[in-house]
Amino acid sequence: MIALKALLKVIDNTGAITAECIQVLRAGKFASVGDEIVVVVHKAKSNIGSSNVTKVKRGELYRAIVVRTRYPVKRPDGSWLRFSDNACVLVDKNREPLGTRILGVIARETRDKKLLKLVSIAPKLV
Repeated sequence: MIALKALLKVIDNTGAITAECIQVLRAGKFASVGDEIVVVVHKAKSNIGSSNVTKVKRGELYRAIVVRTRYPVKRPDGSWLRFSDNACVLVDKNREPLGTRILGVIARETRDKKLLKLVSIAPKLV
């Protein structure tokens, strides 16, 4: 579960490194895997001296989908899933990813939430 003020790793290629959750976009205080949140970019890659242009800036607000949580998630078959970090992917208002690649594994629960674009560009589902 992701609470307000939680720091998350951004695992796409938009240029953001870490983001802070400032709002959960559903009823309740906490977000779980597959939920949409509003984040502010805490740390971003600088594009000084490189040919890569970053898509995001430090201090800007974006929407994100939670794809990994440290808090255990119970699956319908009775097993529990826990990751070593909290991670998210930046998306637009239509829940389409801003980046073109995802740099890590994501939870299988994102498929259940109908986030098929994220599932298709992810290297592996766990």
